Amino acid sequence: PVKILSGGERNRLLLAKLFSRPANLLVLDEPTNDLDVETLELLEELLLDYQGTVLLVSHDRAFLNNVVTSTLVFEGNGRIQEYAGGYDDWLLQRPQPEVVPKAGKGGKKKAKIVASQPTVRKLSFKEKQELVDLPMRIEAMETEQQTLLDTLADPAFYQTKGADAKPIQARLDELETTLIAAFQRWEKLEALANNEAEG
Repeated sequence: PVKILSGGERNRLLLAKLFSRPANLLVLDEPTNDLDVETLELLEELLLDYQGTVLLVSHDRAFLNNVVTSTLVFEGNGRIQEYAGGYDDWLLQRPQPEVVPKAGKGGKKKAKIVASQPTVRKLSFKEKQELVDLPMRIEAMETEQQTLLDTLADPAFYQTKGADAKPIQARLDELETTLIAAFQRWEKLEALANNEAEG
């Protein structure tokens, strides 16, 4: 019975149930609350391997940095802005504070500039692993893409399996979108790795 399980065991059971059901969208609200370190690491691994879309809300900045590829930020006045990467990536990409006028002696206004030291963000372990894995994932997707294109280019295909053309085209469209996102992510991680090496 579930009643005899500890809190951590119950959380692992819930994760097992969640990821055992086929779904292409997960919505998670503060998923790291009440998780022990072992279960948190398991959740991160499961989310990194998950092929669908995950919408999550979390105050755990390290968790966000480790698992998200895109961050939606509520910037006030009903504006929502999307930034590539996790929380630290948002800090680097967000608009810088504006110049604030400050009255000086004699009633003249001086401009006070809020200067921020550029910080060099280090890649997390998960990002380093992603940087290593991305070229192989991209190569596999490009191979699949070429195979599908070759299939559609073969006139004999339409005589025997013409009905399969539509799902193949849908898969090609999906691969194109995924490849673009993968290349953008790879480029971003490479830039972060280069900045880390220079800093």
